[in-house]
Amino acid sequence: MKQKTRKDAGSPARYFYDVLCAGLRCCPNFNLANSTHAQLPQILIWSATTACDTWCQDMLKKPLLTLLQIPEEKYSNYRYEVIFRAYKWDPQVKDSNTVSRHALLITPQTAQELSFLAEKLSLEVMDMEEALLTKLDLHRAMGFSGKIKRPLRSMESYRRGKNIRLMRFDFHPTDEGWRISEVNSDVPGGLAEASILPKVAGELFKNVEAGENVAEHLLKSFKDKLKRGSRIAFIHATSYADDRQVMQFLGDYFNQNGYRTLFAAPDHIQWQGKKAYSIIEGEEGAIDGLVRFFPLEWMTDLPHDSNWQGYFDCDLPCCSHPAAILTQSKRLPLVWDELNLDIPYWKELLPETKEPKAIPKGQENWIYKPAFGRVGSGISIKGAITEKERIKIEKAARRQKRLWVAQHMFNSIPVKAPDGKQFHACLGVFTVDGKAAGFYARLSETARIDENAQDVPVLISKGVTDVR
Repeated sequence: MKQKTRKDAGSPARYFYDVLCAGLRCCPNFNLANSTHAQLPQILIWSATTACDTWCQDMLKKPLLTLLQIPEEKYSNYRYEVIFRAYKWDPQVKDSNTVSRHALLITPQTAQELSFLAEKLSLEVMDMEEALLTKLDLHRAMGFSGKIKRPLRSMESYRRGKNIRLMRFDFHPTDEGWRISEVNSDVPGGLAEASILPKVAGELFKNVEAGENVAEHLLKSFKDKLKRGSRIAFIHATSYADDRQVMQFLGDYFNQNGYRTLFAAPDHIQWQGKKAYSIIEGEEGAIDGLVRFFPLEWMTDLPHDSNWQGYFDCDLPCCSHPAAILTQSKRLPLVWDELNLDIPYWKELLPETKEPKAIPKGQENWIYKPAFGRVGSGISIKGAITEKERIKIEKAARRQKRLWVAQHMFNSIPVKAPDGKQFHACLGVFTVDGKAAGFYARLSETARIDENAQDVPVLISKGVTDVR
């Protein structure tokens, strides 16, 4: 199926109008119901269309990012703080140091712009999830295995407002403006990097501030659903330190704010009806809420008697509910036309997506991505991987077409560091229940942002040029 786009969805005038309205609503004296104020956006949208179109186009095509150098004499202590204070327990991947020597500086305007776009995208994601719950016939086209499709049909208890909806959108600066490569819809990582890392790095510079704390947003959402003293299970692959660090950070944060925390593997939970119970020795008993950092597609590899299917139709506040898997698939754009939804921001910001077989062999401006790939691995970006690996990926994509997708390649604009080095940046924006909740960025010397990329704190300037 061909992915449709809406020509006016991302036009400069439409974008200017949306951002303007969002900004006006933040003004204490603005009242949209007032007729004078209500006319103002229409007047300005006309002005944007007739007089500011060129200016808007120019601004949208120039994402403003600056790399700051962590002072050399302070880097060793900074790295130590990142590891022990910011829960970065995997600072090295093979021979690659993943703690960047830089900080990524963005303007308040860029922060507002990306937050606005992420919130719009988030609401569209939740609309798509609800539509997909009623269109079971589309699940095969999205690459779901039979083991996943069957429990998806049992999610009778799913209600958008009952659960905590966490996701992360990965933005890239390109020669056409901001573009997204994906949404990390199911179990997004980078929570401590978004919440603590900017505070650690911010102590080294002046006239900067950290963005939102995603852990605080998650805590607030749980507070709306569970009283203090409730027991929350943090589900993850307990043998992996890089997964445990995420859950340890969040669990510690919740514990400090009055919640009882339990760290558990998926099969440490037993289900009775729609209720969850811990079977961990010495920690037995009922569970009141769940935070899952175990990818849903991995559940199918667990023993059948672990009763992992209970996660799909539970009666507990969950972050994230298994419904998130519906929009985790990179093949989602292939079924957009069947959803009958208005999703202009997705159609504008995500590059064109097609079936792998629809792309002629040898096309270098198309990349192949695994439908359920994570951390950027398995993506065929020419120049970022060996030719042998690229050919291998393309063959796999054509052979196992329902497990892959083809996406038009955007031209990532590298950001220059003070020492002259250039890095490609991926700027993740978290949302919780549809509201922007923090920034998480990674840097790579190649256009593929994968497990070898460096974690970099995102700082927001206070409107002055001198931050050193």
